[in-house]
Amino acid sequence: MRNIVPVLTVVAAIFAIWYAAAVALNAPWAYNKAERAGVSLTTSELISDTWSQQKPKLPAPHQVGAELWNTTGEMVAKGRGFSKRSLIYHSWVTFSATGLGFLLGTALGIALAIGIVYNRTMDMSVMPWVIASQTIPILAIAPMIIVVLNAVGISGLLPKAMISMYLSFFPVVVGMVKGLRSPGPMQLDQMRTWNATPTQTFWKLRLPSSMPYLFTSLKIGMAASLVGAIVGELPTGAVAGLGARLLAGSYYGQTIQIWSALIMAATLAACLVGLIGLVQRIVLKRMGMA
Repeated sequence: MRNIVPVLTVVAAIFAIWYAAAVALNAPWAYNKAERAGVSLTTSELISDTWSQQKPKLPAPHQVGAELWNTTGEMVAKGRGFSKRSLIYHSWVTFSATGLGFLLGTALGIALAIGIVYNRTMDMSVMPWVIASQTIPILAIAPMIIVVLNAVGISGLLPKAMISMYLSFFPVVVGMVKGLRSPGPMQLDQMRTWNATPTQTFWKLRLPSSMPYLFTSLKIGMAASLVGAIVGELPTGAVAGLGARLLAGSYYGQTIQIWSALIMAATLAACLVGLIGLVQRIVLKRMGMA
């Protein structure tokens, strides 16, 4: 109960600020309508209007909640959970690119980390380039990746996955390098006294020691991969996916649709990161680290 109270307090504060901001940002339109109608608004009328506008600058939480219910729960209840109007369908499309990009990024990150730790040339040459790669804005490079891949006949899921991979491999590289180098000199000397080969040292010492670092990096990489998938949907003119919902909402000024897609993306990210956290607890417990 002690842990729940602070969380509920923060959530209540967020909702209070959100509702107050909705009144402040939507009030000009409410006053404009009242002025054209030749009437004056009371405080209660102002609040009611700002919390119920069809295209508000900032939708109220209950408006976003209603949109989420209409595009998820109600769709499922009607047996149309994967219709093209359902956020579940769009989340699945985005998740497909996110999952593939995350797997590719994780594989690339682990491979580069092993090479950096075991090869001084890679450590001196590849690591700076890995860091420099993250200084390029993803919004600038995403269209380039899509154009190049389309030019060689690759379209659909893979270009978005490549953008996800680009964002997700970096934290895995950094975390895995840190983890593989975490064993101390005494532990490494102990392996040498046992006449262990570099391969045996890797499997018996370095890799197990890197697990806490790896799982922490995977959580960051998963969140980054989801961002990459959403960004990858924007320049392609996609008609499906959370990025497509954001784009369509911005075209038609449907801020409630935009916010519902954002909340759905945040929920998807929380679920995926939570799943990695669950796997982390199971793995580390079996390894005696939890």
